[in-house]
Amino acid sequence: MTAPLDEAHVAFAGVAGQSRMLSAGELTSAQLVELLLRRIDRLDPSLNAFRVVLARQARKTAAAADEARANGDTRPLLGVPIAVKDNVAVTGQSALLGTGSPEPVNARDDPLVARLRSAGMVVIGLTHLPELALWAATESRHHGVTRNPWDTDRAPGGSSGGSAAAVAAGLVPAAHATDGLGSIRIPASSCGLVGLKPTHGLVPLGPDSDHWYGLSHAGFLTRSVADTALLLDAVVEPSPGFSAGLSAGEPLRFAVSTKPSTPTKVHPDVLSVVDDAVDRLRALGHEVVRRDPPYATAVANSNTVRYLRGCATDVSRLADPSRTEPRTRVLARMGRALPKSSVTWARRRGQEFGKQVEDEIFGEVDVLMTPTVPLLPVPAGSIARRGLLRTLPSMLPRAAMTGPWNACGFPAMSVPFGTTSDGLPIGIQLVGAPGSEGMLLRLAATLEHATGWTARRPPVD
Repeated sequence: MTAPLDEAHVAFAGVAGQSRMLSAGELTSAQLVELLLRRIDRLDPSLNAFRVVLARQARKTAAAADEARANGDTRPLLGVPIAVKDNVAVTGQSALLGTGSPEPVNARDDPLVARLRSAGMVVIGLTHLPELALWAATESRHHGVTRNPWDTDRAPGGSSGGSAAAVAAGLVPAAHATDGLGSIRIPASSCGLVGLKPTHGLVPLGPDSDHWYGLSHAGFLTRSVADTALLLDAVVEPSPGFSAGLSAGEPLRFAVSTKPSTPTKVHPDVLSVVDDAVDRLRALGHEVVRRDPPYATAVANSNTVRYLRGCATDVSRLADPSRTEPRTRVLARMGRALPKSSVTWARRRGQEFGKQVEDEIFGEVDVLMTPTVPLLPVPAGSIARRGLLRTLPSMLPRAAMTGPWNACGFPAMSVPFGTTSDGLPIGIQLVGAPGSEGMLLRLAATLEHATGWTARRPPVD
């Protein structure tokens, strides 16, 4: 008799673990999907990670995956479930982007979703985001408050907070995410996940490859570095082979900085985690120096221009722009008031910042390490139904470490490393020169192994 499946063991196995189980015949994709749907039914009412659960379609796709495997299909991700952030097209669904606008039903998949399906993955649902991905907490008037599985009184970060909550709680092994000023990395840090913002343009972004005038990137939230590598290998063309290159490499030279790009006081728990990470790097044989990036007010100002103009563009594309929150409409008005020439300046300033960093930082070191988020997660619901003036002070400082790397398009990833005194995850950010994803993934895998982080689970079961 076959032993019954251990639900938590399967749910928290991640992409790589579930792939191995499917390949070994320990379970079928149909069984895996049913197990995760039961968890979603039980846990999501308290988390609010999903806007739509595609149960019928997921069951149908899982059955097709099992048939394909029985006929000799050996794709590594065949039958593995994934969630999609509700800001890209999924066939038969509307992408509401966190708004109340009645958006049209999509006739075809976004290119990234199509690549995930081509790899054999099972799309199990669409995850929540704050309206138009504007905030570092995932809550809105139209779709409620999404909560952090590690502490449901806290936010999971944003804008990919629904994706992060779903992965952290073991509702899916991985989820699609996007990042305009930190929206992959901030939720990753808040929920104890791996979140890589790749070099700009490496992963298909959606219908607007220049979203937010070049600030936005696409990627994933996962439980492990190996999971992220597998997903990137599946969707980047040609496949980069990251999964085969995760073994430890040569010792590296690190620059470490705890200086935010905008005036923000870094929380003592965050500083303590960075100090622990420095000690760990040195123990692993890496060289560490203290060096601050050449931040300037102009970098933050240039990001603000692209953010505001991007918001105005996004609002103008909605079927019903009036079905947005008042603070969103204020931001859109501000964006429309900016001259087109300001975007040209903002892009140029981002490029100049990147050139400075390459010369002054990556000309001397291999990797820059910073905190991912200088502050701890805000209370859940803290920005729900607030106006703009009460939202900005709590949200803007959270992108102080992540936003600059959107300005220049460099790869940056958050890796879980430590916790607060009461057990909330804290991530560290690793930044590299353009095209250095392979190096960042190898380094992150080494740190992950050293800390044993993937064995930790939030108190949801």
